[in-house]
Amino acid sequence: MRVLVVYCHPVPESFCASIRDGAVEVLTRRGWEVRLLDLYAENFNPVMSCEERRFYNERAPQDPALKPHFEHLIWAEAILFVYPTWWYGLPAMLKGWLDRVWATDVAFKLPAGKGRITSLMRHVTKVGVITTCGAPTWWSVVVGQPGRKTILRGMRALCATRCRTFFLAHYLMDASTPRSRAAFLAKVRVKLERF
Repeated sequence: MRVLVVYCHPVPESFCASIRDGAVEVLTRRGWEVRLLDLYAENFNPVMSCEERRFYNERAPQDPALKPHFEHLIWAEAILFVYPTWWYGLPAMLKGWLDRVWATDVAFKLPAGKGRITSLMRHVTKVGVITTCGAPTWWSVVVGQPGRKTILRGMRALCATRCRTFFLAHYLMDASTPRSRAAFLAKVRVKLERF
């Protein structure tokens, strides 16, 4: 199985980096081919240009910096997102990556008139999210968990019909302890052994 790990955090020594490293280790040990895409390390530009937006409905973006990202999507059979939840959603860089990379003629085709979009991502059969969140679980649910919905409803809708998903979050991250973080990393390992 080929898995693209999409990692988004600006701080190299963050707890998210520990999650990323543990995830890559488990998946590699299982014999999966792993590609790590570290958006901050590569200084990904999340800003869609005026020109890119003007032609968004007509063709894939022409920015040559996006070509390797398109190739990652075509290659992947599974995608694992590792990021911090900020203001209940995705970091701006990750949202910009979705805006710019999951694009027309890459992730989907738009109909000529009325009708449904056609997915180009049916080869992706698994999507997972591992995140950290400062808020408690109950408040995240009250707010509606927009980040979770963006990926596990919106993006997943373009994947295989029976695409399997999971979502793991370390809530109350701002009050976390070495013990809570170790317990969460153990939970991540167990989940990825079954992914």
